[in-house]
Amino acid sequence: MQFRSKIAMTVGAAALSLSGASAVPAAATDVSVQAFSCNVTYTREGTDDSKYYAGYYSGETIQPSSTSVTAAGKEAQCILKYKGYNPGTIDGVFGSNSQTAAKNFQASVNRLCKRQVLAVDGKIGPATWPYLRQVYVCWDENN
Repeated sequence: MQFRSKIAMTVGAAALSLSGASAVPAAATDVSVQAFSCNVTYTREGTDDSKYYAGYYSGETIQPSSTSVTAAGKEAQCILKYKGYNPGTIDGVFGSNSQTAAKNFQASVNRLCKRQVLAVDGKIGPATWPYLRQVYVCWDENN
């Protein structure tokens, strides 16, 4: 009787693997990420008050989340990408790629302004948003 049980279990396992069935639920293996499109525009073209917008978030205070999709995350990723700082997939989650892009942007602002105006911390918060939105990064050296 034991012999028949072992054969039945072996045949059952082989049938599962041949049918493509898996012991891991499909949801647990789904690692797809929704990518969002970017359409960055700017307002008041040609003035010192021009600002970039991607259409997801219009403020300058909310810090994008590193664990969930946010409008601020999509907005920051789009503008970083537009300015040449690769945040990776535009997914609204401000993960390690986005944080590296933000650090590179912050360091560039400091270099262009010839002084430290931003902490190079990879966070897009109230201090960094105005510089990210600005068309002219250092509009006033004494600012």
